[in-house]
Amino acid sequence: MFNTIHRVQLSSPAKSLPGRPKLKPERKVAISLGLTLLPYNTFIQAVIGAARQHEAAYCCFANVHMVIEAVKDAAFADAVNKSTWVTPDGVPLLWALRAFHRVRQERITGLDVLPSLLEEAAGNQLSVYFYGSTPSILEKCRVFCAECHPTLTIAGMYSPPFRALSADEEQQVIANINASGASMVFVSLGCPKQEKWMAAVSPRISAVLLGIGGALPVLVGAQKRAPRWMQRSGLEWVYRLVQEPRRLVGRYVTTNSLFVYHFLRGLYQYRIRNQV
Repeated sequence: MFNTIHRVQLSSPAKSLPGRPKLKPERKVAISLGLTLLPYNTFIQAVIGAARQHEAAYCCFANVHMVIEAVKDAAFADAVNKSTWVTPDGVPLLWALRAFHRVRQERITGLDVLPSLLEEAAGNQLSVYFYGSTPSILEKCRVFCAECHPTLTIAGMYSPPFRALSADEEQQVIANINASGASMVFVSLGCPKQEKWMAAVSPRISAVLLGIGGALPVLVGAQKRAPRWMQRSGLEWVYRLVQEPRRLVGRYVTTNSLFVYHFLRGLYQYRIRNQV
């Protein structure tokens, strides 16, 4: 059985440009990840502020799967915890924050943030880049943005091959993104690949990288999102499982069981320390 990680290395706040207030979002550890504590709207404005300045920054949207990947893989945990923001995407992480730290935090999901940031980007004349997913989904995304955000500038789109990129290919991708002038890059490679990629390339890209995972197919209507009541009650995973049972059943059985184990273990340790 994997051991619960009690100590995680959190990123230092991004350096602020002259005249811009320093952003030092507080974090609290939930099992293996340090989660950023910010209201939803404050987070959106923080991303837009960094995007305007073309700061090298990246965001991870954490769920149960990511927490357990971080428990199993210290290098992955480090890649996530060094990010500029780690927001609680999954409702169980909100439960963990409340149980371990008595903190009430808004849920900040990639599914919600993507449309919010597209709207903000269009209104603030910030160009965006889409990296990942499939060519067909990217084309649907292009059509969606033209219809719903006609003033939005798409600086570029690229669906990389499933194999690992060579050093030269990766350098060309970085050069292309920088040359595009994009302020934000929406990364859709899936966990843990997208988080590792963002951690590796973020220092060399003058834009905010956001690991949105499977949010893009939902945005363009290729997949449906769970009803609001399932989202609020932490049952969104059940809806996804019904949609893709073969792909997700094994992962959910394993990760959900491990999360419950580490949650209960962490709660027991918290109560012992605080004599609750």
